[in-house]
Amino acid sequence: MLRKLSLATLGISVGGTMTVAAIIAYIFENATINLIGFSYGIPILLGGLAFKITELKPVKPAKAPSPEIDALRETQATDTQKQVIKDVTRFWYGQDAHLDTALKKVGLGPSKEAQPVLESFYETEVKGAYALTLEFSSPGRTFDQWMVKQDKIERFFGPGIRAHISQPQEDVIELTLIAAPVTAEETVSV
Repeated sequence: MLRKLSLATLGISVGGTMTVAAIIAYIFENATINLIGFSYGIPILLGGLAFKITELKPVKPAKAPSPEIDALRETQATDTQKQVIKDVTRFWYGQDAHLDTALKKVGLGPSKEAQPVLESFYETEVKGAYALTLEFSSPGRTFDQWMVKQDKIERFFGPGIRAHISQPQEDVIELTLIAAPVTAEETVSV
């Protein structure tokens, strides 16, 4: 619930209300409310405005998952897939784009200009497996640049993840993270 609440909007609303109340109290010579309103209202308002400048809004799903997909998520989704959904559906402050750190680590977001931007996502089923598809606007990165990073993407989001990359239209990349059980060969023995 709280992750879907904009701290910027909350700060602006509370701070703005307190500041207006302080101005009205000043006009009617009520020193206590005036002092409290200005002392707390203006800093809260300024904090809300600062948050608004750096606010990254949640990404909306392209389509709502069916009950079958919900059940599949509960039984098959990896912790990473669940965390990606949590991260992209909440407000962030001070980030350039959703998943920007992950994209930088796999080599797809070295500069702000070439950074792919997550536009939407949807959950689906691929050959009986739960899949999370992330739709990126990627004018600064070609399909071939994405394909070169496919193995690195799988290792970054894995274990238990297969990555499928497609380009449904120009400058749009779909990265599908498919839940795949980890086999005995994939586990590292110590």
